[in-house]
Amino acid sequence: MTPAAGRSSGPSAVWRNARFRLYWTGQSISEVGDRVSELALPLVAVTILDASPLEVGALFAAIWTPNLVSLFVGTWVDRLPSKRRMLIIANLIQAAGIVCVPVAHVAGALSMPVLYGAAIIGGLGGVLFHTAYPPFFVHLVNREQYVEANSLLSTTRSASYIAGPPMAGALIRFLTAPVALVVDACSFLLSALMISRVTVDEHPAGIAHQETYRRRLKLGVNYLRRHPYLRATLTCSTTLNFFALMVQAVLVLYASRTLDLGAGSIGLAFGIGATGGVVGAAIAGRLGRFLGTGRTIATGAILSAIPFALLPLAEGGPLLYRVGIIATAEFISGLGIMLYDINNNSVQTAVTDDTMRSRVSGAYATVNYGIRPFGAFLGGWTAEHIGIPSTIVIASIAGALAFAWLLKSPVIRTCRVDDLQAHPAHLS
Repeated sequence: MTPAAGRSSGPSAVWRNARFRLYWTGQSISEVGDRVSELALPLVAVTILDASPLEVGALFAAIWTPNLVSLFVGTWVDRLPSKRRMLIIANLIQAAGIVCVPVAHVAGALSMPVLYGAAIIGGLGGVLFHTAYPPFFVHLVNREQYVEANSLLSTTRSASYIAGPPMAGALIRFLTAPVALVVDACSFLLSALMISRVTVDEHPAGIAHQETYRRRLKLGVNYLRRHPYLRATLTCSTTLNFFALMVQAVLVLYASRTLDLGAGSIGLAFGIGATGGVVGAAIAGRLGRFLGTGRTIATGAILSAIPFALLPLAEGGPLLYRVGIIATAEFISGLGIMLYDINNNSVQTAVTDDTMRSRVSGAYATVNYGIRPFGAFLGGWTAEHIGIPSTIVIASIAGALAFAWLLKSPVIRTCRVDDLQAHPAHLS
């Protein structure tokens, strides 16, 4: 019997699940707030503190550095009886990190170290949230609804990329970037409130009490390392993330200084481009059934990275042309990310043993997200030495080759998520 057994199956049943709707509402609010801070935080560094490419790269690295401890956090979270409580605490930590920036701005103490500190605190909250989320998720929906539920959550996330950046651009223009960050802090508080109202029956994971923390840590690592599906998707995702962060670390800087775009124009370009994510989320499940889940994952990996190689074409053109090139690259990339993430997340959920979810999620994130600070730092460093356009082109092409990790794995041969079985914990 699945954790969510007893509820009716099918896409429409997801909408009838009041607990899922409540969580979905809170997460949607938080996602919109995140889009504000993703534009406002680097613009604080670029426009107010006159940060160099290396400093901006270091800021993005700080955001993702806490993921290096995801394995240890996930192993700890695995033994906690209430993952819901951890999600609430994680939101509160993230709110505290973000609000440090406007407070420092008002106090006249804003500096790059303050931005680094805020990024690290927010990142730690994110690590706690993402390691507690997988075992919580399986109590919200049943197995047959994994793809549909992930699709709804991803659609909302994609929609936030449409509404969020233009809203962020307007807030930054009229209220300044530090004050705009208050919106994100409030969104985390609202998300915490919504999740606190979600009631789920969180069954114990069945981990033997005599298992030490070190033993559970080792089992989680070995399970991930030996799992044929998880190992392949991890190497692919890690490669994608490394080169994606090389691009993301300098993208706002490139748009602001090289292309001479203001906050409003950058937000507009990102907002228009984000419609690709909505399209991708809407078709990910159907395309997965048509092409096969594995082939759709590989296609998404290529499309998520290669479009940014187009960005140098924007230099020297009129305003609408510059905005259009960025929007086009973001559209294609966003579509690819959704094809990749929705199908890949569903595969991971289906093949992971219930007793291993948090620690495997932590181990996965330690590598997958833990590589991001190195990519961000390398992106900033490379941009200072060979220029931003060259850095973006090289990283885009290299990232698109990440799909090669899937070619000799069972992932590429996967046709339907429903046909997959969870690998037992003794695999480790």
